[in-house]
Amino acid sequence: MNFKEDTIAAIATPAGVGAISVIRISGPEAIGEANKIFVGKKNLSECPSHTIHYGKIIDKNGNFIDDVLVSVFLSPKSYTGEDSAEISFHGNPFIAGRILESLFENKVRPAEPGEFTRRAFINGKLDLAQAEAVAEIIEARTEASLKGARNQLDGLLSRKVHSLREKLVNTSSLLELELDFSEEDIELIENEKVISLLSETIEEINELLSTYGFGRIIKDGINVAIVGIPNVGKSSLLNYLLKEYRAIVSDIPGTTRDIIREEVTIDGILFKLFDTAGIRDSSDEIEKEGVLRSKEAVKSADLILFLSDVEQNISKPLLEELLSLTSKEKIIFVMNKIDKNPAARFEADVCISAKTGEGIKVLFTILKDKALGTNVYSEKTAVISSLRHYNLLKEAKSSLEKALDSAVEKLSEEFISVDLRNAESALGEIIGEISTDDILNNIFQKFCIGK
Repeated sequence: MNFKEDTIAAIATPAGVGAISVIRISGPEAIGEANKIFVGKKNLSECPSHTIHYGKIIDKNGNFIDDVLVSVFLSPKSYTGEDSAEISFHGNPFIAGRILESLFENKVRPAEPGEFTRRAFINGKLDLAQAEAVAEIIEARTEASLKGARNQLDGLLSRKVHSLREKLVNTSSLLELELDFSEEDIELIENEKVISLLSETIEEINELLSTYGFGRIIKDGINVAIVGIPNVGKSSLLNYLLKEYRAIVSDIPGTTRDIIREEVTIDGILFKLFDTAGIRDSSDEIEKEGVLRSKEAVKSADLILFLSDVEQNISKPLLEELLSLTSKEKIIFVMNKIDKNPAARFEADVCISAKTGEGIKVLFTILKDKALGTNVYSEKTAVISSLRHYNLLKEAKSSLEKALDSAVEKLSEEFISVDLRNAESALGEIIGEISTDDILNNIFQKFCIGK
């Protein structure tokens, strides 16, 4: 793939019918190739950057395709850093196909997934962490996940990682220079200062690593299993939370035979709810399978809503079963149907009525507090939400701990320098200062075509 010679094009808006659609073109021939199929008052090749022009798109035989607006962006002031054009037309898939077909007949090829953003990275418009944030912005499903991705695109994480890496590069450079003058016994940086710098950097990386749980929740949401013995109101609670009749509710125990998966947003956080089959011994083969699936849902859940009701109270056997599958810290004890006995007091984290809605706001607060934990992160805090970033930070930390041990033991600068360089490489991979085609392909192939 030759980014310097290829000109690419793809539809940049969702497939299907809409008011408008947009085709994006980027590369050295982008403006000229757009101009070949464009008829307007001006020649696009002579137009200044960041201007929009009305005209018509025609095919190679001069047949009219559609009325369009063409936006012109000249290098380097474009998303990709290359000459680019965007054609806005009536949102009909047939029209889109004809325009793309006309472009592909000349010096333009179809763009690959994420290729526009990959070019932006290659051309220095974005670093790798920012490029990954583009995909996260597109996929964001809550206000919180959108803000997190926006902060990453704005460079909050990148600046932090770059700062850490720069300190390590400066330190390792001095240590390696000392090795060059080892015979003269010149000390360019004191050992105590090296120890202090390494300790501080490890602490800063630990702070970043500690944000991963929060970042993952903001990005991906949190899995919540609704669990209890049959007929305590699990499906009623799901229906109430969703504000719709999603699950069948019946007085007959064992109505829910399979897991029902739904999602709800609470204060900007996505909660993925799993209404499970009532966990009990059963001779019914279908219900037994539902119980097995319920147990698997409990194992993979981030939080458990353990439902009891005022008539059956907490099931001790089921609690023991849950504790064999998950930790107690994940369990929220919920007492349901308090509308049947309002004056009674029960041992539970929250008492609710899935029928009237009483106590649901308190349940929401508990869910949010449990999800976010005790840590509070401001919008100006660098937060990691990517497993790739998390693993690379752990790798950098491990190398720095080895370097610190060598410094404390006053070993040769050579030992410290090797581990410092390994840490620098790990940090460099986060922002793309060190990258391979395999890494880039793995990241950008997950993008949609046209971005």
